[in-house]
Amino acid sequence: MNKYFFINGLVLLMLLVSCKNSPAQNPENWTKSQLIEPSTLATIIAGDKDLPIIFSIGPGAVIPNSIDIGMVKDEENMTKFKDQVSKLQKSANIVLYCGCCPFDHCPNVRPAIAFLKSQNFTNYHLLNLPHNLKTDWIAKGYPSVN
Repeated sequence: MNKYFFINGLVLLMLLVSCKNSPAQNPENWTKSQLIEPSTLATIIAGDKDLPIIFSIGPGAVIPNSIDIGMVKDEENMTKFKDQVSKLQKSANIVLYCGCCPFDHCPNVRPAIAFLKSQNFTNYHLLNLPHNLKTDWIAKGYPSVN
């Protein structure tokens, strides 16, 4: 009986440790108020006034006027992002998007947001793409480049 409890305890411990280290389990480092809905950003882009600085921190810049950084999980692209952001005022209106996969698996949004936080930026938002860019932006007919 003790051997049974020991093995179950060991299995439970291994599951807990593997879940803790899983990227899918990383907590969100943004608030709901920092999410911007795709329809809202599409309307802003269509109005062509007071456009935010839009950074594509994922595999491709699909949204018009966005700056293609590339996947910031890669050190080279994170350096590119840091260089671009360092030229901005701390109050700059910034929108980030990736869209490579659902937020809970995305390797790009958390590092970019963490950097903005660490540099005391105050007006940044994350495009709310809970599924991916294709589903939450392109398929809805929002403005896209090629």
